[in-house]
Order: sequence, then structure tokens, then C-alpha cells
Amino acid sequence: MMKTVLFLGSPGGTSGHRAAAFKRLGFAVTVLDPAAFAPRSRWAGIAEWKLAPEAVAWVVKRRLLEAVAGQRFDLVFVDSGSLVSRGLLQALRRQACHLVNYNHDDPFGPRDWVRFRAYRAAVSAYDLVVVVRQPNVAEAKSCGARDVLLTYRTADVIAHQPLPLPEALRARWASDVLFVGTWMGARGQFLLELMAHGVQPAIYGNSWQKAPEWPQLRGCWRGPGVDGDDYCHAIQSAKICLGFLSKDNRDLHTTRSLEVPRLGGLFCAERTAEHQALYAEGIEAVYWRDAAECAAQCLRLLADEPLRQRIAAAGQRRALQDSHTNDALILKIIDRLNEKTASA
Repeated sequence: MMKTVLFLGSPGGTSGHRAAAFKRLGFAVTVLDPAAFAPRSRWAGIAEWKLAPEAVAWVVKRRLLEAVAGQRFDLVFVDSGSLVSRGLLQALRRQACHLVNYNHDDPFGPRDWVRFRAYRAAVSAYDLVVVVRQPNVAEAKSCGARDVLLTYRTADVIAHQPLPLPEALRARWASDVLFVGTWMGARGQFLLELMAHGVQPAIYGNSWQKAPEWPQLRGCWRGPGVDGDDYCHAIQSAKICLGFLSKDNRDLHTTRSLEVPRLGGLFCAERTAEHQALYAEGIEAVYWRDAAECAAQCLRLLADEPLRQRIAAAGQRRALQDSHTNDALILKIIDRLNEKTASA
């Protein structure tokens, strides 16, 4: 029976949520962030993302192995793994029974190809690689993966549960149409088109000042990215929550796809096969193919509060029923490892 876990990942964000889920499930967890063992230099960051992540991973290997010297673990769980080299995993194999990777980025796609070069070289060292997009299954196997598990992304049972919302707090965060997320690609132009159709979005997120459309969007921007309770407050106080995808990452759903409905938000996102599998269209969520259809959906919903409430409530019921959560993901992974052990 597995009891001890070495969790290699960020202690913050969604990675931190997964580390906390291991603890909730009764595991003794040691959390180490590989990035904390990298050289503290601006150039190290450039090397990781643009030039030679293997060089940074080599330093991480040496320092991290010193930190866990003499310790034994039932499971090493690597969240993301851009700085976890094959050499580090081979060394940890002597201290652990199972090595698992979970990566909800697109480490085989073009956008972050250089950043995940060390990751791809290490794929064959894991007992199990967990991915969130269909093309990654074959891509991981082509890199030598021993076993690949395809899953949806996850929400968190604690971080994404609705919070009490007094009227004053609801008024502070209130919005008609909300987007929480970083600026990238065509998002600015999409929001401009919504505005041209009479929809006024509210934006929380980083890097929007870099958008070519910033002069027109400045009045919609309410501040940088929000997380924790503020993230929940913003979702719960919005009438409609937009869900954008990262096309460069070949996304057909994102973490927002699970978090927003679980928090009781009305999810309004691009129409994809994965979104339609997650929530019934027009009943548990609403979808669009372009900005014009998105604007039409928003205007229709803003004019019909009972309909908004019905769809949001139905989406929340579906999210709770299907339980795409960190706890469920971890139990699925443990079951997969146990099956492999039993059949060995």
C-alpha cells in the first residue's frame, strides 16, 4: 500500500492543489519545487524556456538529489516536469517504487517545444504518463512511454467550492460577462468584437497591456490575474463566464472548463467535442463558434435571468456528479499503478 509521496512540482497554483489532494487522501507528502533548485538567474529562465533546458535540469538534478539523499518513497509524482531530467528519474528509481508524470500543458506541441525538451527525453523513464489531450497519447508513446493515461483536467474540491458571498462582496466583484486569464493571441480582438456587438466584458489577467487592442480594452481591465478566494468571488459574482482555449496548445478544454461550473458560474465557451462531452449544450453550458455567436449568446442570457440560473445550476450539478477533481485523479492513478503491479 502506497503511503509516502515525493511531489515534484510548484507548491502554488493548480500543482499546489494536487499536492494538497495527496495530503487529504492520507499520504505523507514531501513537496519539492524543481524550479527552486535551478540557478537563480535571469539567464537560467531564458535557458529553460528558449535555449537549453537540459543544462538547467542538470543543475536541478544534482541539487534535488542532495535534498532527498537517504530517503525512500512509494511514489514520485512529477507535476509538469520541464526541469526533471531522465538522469534525475533514473537516480530516483533507486529510492522509489513508482514514477508518475502528470502534465496538463502540451509538452509535445509547437508552442513550448524547447521548454519541454528535457521532459520528452525523460518520458520513457516513468511508469505512467498522464496527459489531457488525445494527440498526446500517441506522442508520449512515440517517446517511449511505458503506459499513458488520458484524462480531463481537474478542479479542486476545496479551492473550487462556492464561498459565502455577502451582498457587499458580490457587488465588489459583480460583472455581466467575465474573463479571467492571461492575454494571448487573438483574445483581444475577440473581446473587441464582443464590444462591437454590445457586450461589455470584464477582464482580470496578466499581460493585457501587451495586447494591440489595449487602448480600447483598458476600460474593461479590472486588474491582474486573481486566484484563491478572489478567483471564486469573481466567478460566483459574474452572470456569464467566458472560456477561451489556447490554440497553440491544441486545447479542446481547459481548467476553467471544470472550475467555473463547479463554482456555480455559467460557462460560455468555444464549441468543441470535449466541451460538448462535459456539458450538454444549451442545458448545462452554452457554446459558440466565433465572436458574433458568443455575443448573441451573451445578449440572450443577459436578458433572461431565469434561463441563466437554470443553466448555471445544471452545469454545477453535472460538474459535481462527474467529479473531475484532483482527488479523483489521484485515486485513478493509484488504481492504474496497482493494476500494473498486480499483473506484473
